[in-house]
Amino acid sequence: MKGIKGGLIYHQGKFYEDYVVLFEDEINLVAQSNQINYREDVDWIDAGGHYVIPGLIDVHIHGYKGHDVMDGDEAGLKAIAKGITENGVTSFLPTTMTMETTYIEMAIENIKKVMLQPVEGAEILGVHMEGPYISKIYKGAQSEKAICLPDQDFVEKYKDVIKVITMAPELEGSKAFIEALSSDINISLGHTGATYEQAREAIKSGAKSVTHLFNAMTGLHHREPGVVGAALATDCYAELIADEIHVHPSLFQVIAKIKGLEKLLLVTDCMCGGGLSEGEYELGGQKVSVKEGTCTLEDGTLAGSVLKLNEALGNFDKNVTEELEKLLPLATLNQATYLGISDKKGSIDVGKDADLVIMDRAFTIQSTFVKGRKVYEI
Repeated sequence: MKGIKGGLIYHQGKFYEDYVVLFEDEINLVAQSNQINYREDVDWIDAGGHYVIPGLIDVHIHGYKGHDVMDGDEAGLKAIAKGITENGVTSFLPTTMTMETTYIEMAIENIKKVMLQPVEGAEILGVHMEGPYISKIYKGAQSEKAICLPDQDFVEKYKDVIKVITMAPELEGSKAFIEALSSDINISLGHTGATYEQAREAIKSGAKSVTHLFNAMTGLHHREPGVVGAALATDCYAELIADEIHVHPSLFQVIAKIKGLEKLLLVTDCMCGGGLSEGEYELGGQKVSVKEGTCTLEDGTLAGSVLKLNEALGNFDKNVTEELEKLLPLATLNQATYLGISDKKGSIDVGKDADLVIMDRAFTIQSTFVKGRKVYEI
């Protein structure tokens, strides 16, 4: 059995300085240190006064360190899983792009295969399928030639592994598609030109979230509230790319106050240039330039990010008034609840997976554990 002592343990929404956590593949005990007396049968890890937090969960990530989910490459997907542990990520949804169906199918089949194998890195929870059922006008960095209408038959084949689908609810057949699938898959509104009314109707039909709030959707106007207005006015979840590029940081506090914290999901939307130096990369078969932290297509369109999830948490923390204790769920428990796995992930509680992270106060990751196994150390 392992144990972590000497840190600030995040438990039930608060940090405790005098607590320890004992774990194997699951968390066995969270208790005050004076109740344990540092048992000799425990392999103790000293957190050195750092934060001890639940593992971060990224529900929207396309790649990392030169590898892209759409490559459909087994070794590449494992490299992504391993690489993102340096950012405190212990589980994630590899995210596909709008490309021809054969490429999407290849990527999903690869994800299914890797999910069945032991991976020395973050756990793959399933697939986030971003497109191809999206708006041509609000396609962002997605490929227009591969955009198509919702195909329920295709999704049904992979209903066991697809956890999120980003789609435009204004497309023909969307209402029936959402109603048929939303009990099994989180339908997220994104890359969409929907009106406020169309977005509200989609949420009423079963759509559960909005993909990268403010980006690639109809904006908030006082006479036409758009998808942003619907996201803020309803109880749906909302992703946010908190890199201070996709959304101005001054809006973080506004979003926190209007939307509230329980339904916000910090995501990276990271592409294969994440964790690497500036240069030229690809995203979904399109050339992307990475310069000064910004990823753009040749026409200047934002194309994902090189954001790390621990950095997203730090960016949000420095731009809002709420304490870190209230913000940690935005990268942990909220995602677990959104995916229906909060009984096993998202917090440091007995019986949950020992997905644990030791992080310093500058949000630098010191160690990452996935189901009790140390997979990263600085």
